[in-house]
Amino acid sequence: MRNILLISSHVVRGSVGNRVMGFALERLGFSVWQAPTIILPHHPGQGPAQPIVPDDAAFAGLLADLTATGSNRIGAILSGYLGTATQAGHIAGLVKTARANNPGCLYLCDPVIGDHGGLYVAEQIADAIRDRLLPLADIATPNAFECAWLAGADTTGTADLAAAAQALAPETVIVTSSPALMRGHIGNLLVDANDRLMAEHPAVQSHAKGTGDLFAALYLGRILQGRTPRKALEMAAASTFEIMAAAAKSGADDLPLAQMQTAIAQPHAMINLRQMAPKLSLKPRPL
Repeated sequence: MRNILLISSHVVRGSVGNRVMGFALERLGFSVWQAPTIILPHHPGQGPAQPIVPDDAAFAGLLADLTATGSNRIGAILSGYLGTATQAGHIAGLVKTARANNPGCLYLCDPVIGDHGGLYVAEQIADAIRDRLLPLADIATPNAFECAWLAGADTTGTADLAAAAQALAPETVIVTSSPALMRGHIGNLLVDANDRLMAEHPAVQSHAKGTGDLFAALYLGRILQGRTPRKALEMAAASTFEIMAAAAKSGADDLPLAQMQTAIAQPHAMINLRQMAPKLSLKPRPL
C-alpha cells in the first residue's frame, strides 16, 4: 500500500485541513504524508488566527525535495486549502511527476475557495485552483457554491448542480452540502460518467468546521480500499454525518475525531441514496 500525500492547511488546534484528513486516513489504515500550505493556530472562524505562509521558494523547495526522494512511493494525492496562488503550480508539477513514476496515482482536488455565496480566498487562488489543479484531478469535492463558481454557472437546484459538476474537468465530482431532495436533509451529489447519485442524510446544525475535509479524505480512502464510487459515497457520508451529529450534540466547535473514531472505521448511519436523471445543459452566469 503506497502513501497518501496531503497538501493543505495545518492548524495547531482543531480538526480542519491536514489534521482531520490525516487522522481519518490513518484510522483507515493508510500511511499518510502531510505538506502544509499554511499554518494557523486554529480555524479563522474561531477567533484571531495569525497565519504562517511559507514563501514561494520554501514551498517549492519542500515539494521538490519530496519529489526527488519519494514521488515513486506516492499512491494518492489530496490537495485542499492553499495559502497562495503560486502553490497551485508547484502542486501541479508534483502531481505530474508522481503520475509519471506511478501511473496509478490518484489525485483528489478539494477546491477550498468559498461558501455561502462568496469566495473566502483571494480570487487569484480560486483561479489557480480552477486552471492549474482541477484539470489534473481524477476526483473533485467542491461544495455547492464552489461547484457553481468553478463552472461559471448559476444554479437553482440539484439538477443545475449536476450539470455544473459535469462541466468540470475531473472524471468524478462530488458536490458536498448540496440541496437535498428530501425536506430537512442535506446531500452529497456524485456525478461521473455512469451515475448521478444523491446521498442524503438529516441536516445537522453545528458550529464545527472541517466536514468537507473529512468527507474528501474518507471518500478517497474508501476508493483506495477498492470500494465502488457508490459504496465509497455512502460510507463517507455516513461517517461524516455521525461525527457531525456528535459535534452538534455536545456543542463542540471542533469535530470529535478521537471520541468518534469508530464512526470513521465502521459507520452505521443510514444514508438515503437516490439515482438522479442527468441534466446536460448549463445556464451560464450573467456577465
